[in-house]
Amino acid sequence: MRLAATKKILPLALMMAFSAAGLAFASELDHHEFEATLHAPYTGDASAAADRKDARVFELTFNYPHVQAAQDVVWRLELVDPEGQVVEHWTGAERLFKKEVKTRVRWSGRGDASPLADGLYQARMRAVSVDAGEDTRGSLSEGAIDALLAEHGNEAIQQEWEISVGQQSVVEMPAFAPMQTMGVDGTHNAAAKVAATASLPYTVYFANLHSQTNHSDGGGVIGSCTGAQEPLVSPNGPSNAYAYAKGKGLDILMTSEHNHMYDGSSGTNTSASPATAKSLYQSGLTAAANYNAANPSFLAVYGLEWGVITNGGHLNIFNSPELLQWEVNSSGQLIGDTLTPKGDYAGLYTLMRQRGWIGQFNHPETTGQFLVNGVPLAYTADGDQAMVLCEVLNTSAFSNNTTETETGRSSFEGACKKALEAGYHVAFSSNQDNHCANWGASYGNRTAVLIPTGTALTMSSFIAALKARRVYATMDKNSQLVLTANGHIMGERFTNTGPLNLVANFANTTGKTVTSVVIYQGVPGRNGTVTQLATVANTTITPAAGQHFYYAKVTQSDGNSLWSAPIWVTQN
Repeated sequence: MRLAATKKILPLALMMAFSAAGLAFASELDHHEFEATLHAPYTGDASAAADRKDARVFELTFNYPHVQAAQDVVWRLELVDPEGQVVEHWTGAERLFKKEVKTRVRWSGRGDASPLADGLYQARMRAVSVDAGEDTRGSLSEGAIDALLAEHGNEAIQQEWEISVGQQSVVEMPAFAPMQTMGVDGTHNAAAKVAATASLPYTVYFANLHSQTNHSDGGGVIGSCTGAQEPLVSPNGPSNAYAYAKGKGLDILMTSEHNHMYDGSSGTNTSASPATAKSLYQSGLTAAANYNAANPSFLAVYGLEWGVITNGGHLNIFNSPELLQWEVNSSGQLIGDTLTPKGDYAGLYTLMRQRGWIGQFNHPETTGQFLVNGVPLAYTADGDQAMVLCEVLNTSAFSNNTTETETGRSSFEGACKKALEAGYHVAFSSNQDNHCANWGASYGNRTAVLIPTGTALTMSSFIAALKARRVYATMDKNSQLVLTANGHIMGERFTNTGPLNLVANFANTTGKTVTSVVIYQGVPGRNGTVTQLATVANTTITPAAGQHFYYAKVTQSDGNSLWSAPIWVTQN
């Protein structure tokens, strides 16, 4: 569940007023949130007049579940040209309380007053929520809005999406035959035995590695589901989720249940039975194992989404056989198997490394999350061993869309870049965080997992692929992207001498072309800035001595993007 961290401090009187309620208020404190998304249509209105075909409507959506007082949301939307210059901008303020607020910005496109060159532009939004004073909607000046955004910069949410202005040239990509896939057309065939000709010896399995069922706050009935469910209440459990996802053509589904909800509460149920909570977790593992035994062409994964958002951060643990917990009942009994103190990410990473568990940073923010010694997304050697994925894109957690057309999407590439620069060896993933009973169906985005052709899809081969970082993130389930370097495949770490040839290998089975390709570079452990290396799919460089990482990002003609896993190079 994507819940952005804030630094709101509730008045003591308000906290005391809620103390009797206890359970609900604890949840609100842990999931204090402000959400902001931007929908920027990649192409304009094709039916418009010739000089207005680039016109479009940008949709800004703001939400703040559990907020205790009215908020003023201030925002700035910018149109940025290919050289990085802001060519148009809009600002605004919205009053927000309890209900979601949408605002639309109409751009008339190019014309005499806006003679923009053809190219890929960027729609960039920054938004922040502050406690409301007087009703200031429509009365804040642009200067006042910019001042508030600057003052609360560490809390601001930023979203960026590419848009096409004018005609785009098709980018020439290296010849690359699609790898074998399973289930992309909604069917599941017997495991492939032969690799695709003139391609790589892997089979691509499409996954959604972030979702919930009634073992926590998910599984809401389509039609009535508009948000998180009461824990352990909805009618849809893990077995329902696996069957639904398989029917929608997925190969892998992870149900990632909130670790602190196994007591049946979003807060702490002091009457909870540890035996009941632990039994529920074991029943989920059993449900996944039973489904896999009956459906060998599909992989059901059951695990934990650990942590809270406020002063925390959510992460998935893919292969824990036990319930990790910090809550205790009135008798002082841990409501789980193993104690993992809330907010102690360094300690959790160490436990995960010791036990061979691996994880994913879920919808990470650049500030306020995954703190170690007060530093967000701070590097630890144990964390580097344990964390293998970073969620670069997520569709709306509360979408009830079942036709893969959801427009509410959030990008977290900035935070993933920060993790890479900190020194984490993580690949990109793209998931849906489903809380409604539409597992994998809200959009066509997937996490693609590469398993050697001829190797069966099992929990063992899945975990091995994740540990090898043989994963790419895609907004199009019909597309593939693999970065190679001097014959090495993305996810690898190797030592190099002399020139380094980087190739972004792209394939699409429905005829989509590429309008943009970028190869990015960075330095692990530098804690600096990831930079653009090349805008061609095949480039040769001689890196400076030392450590480097590289990854590719491709944007298709329809605006959907793909991210390869990085490749890590130590240059002699």
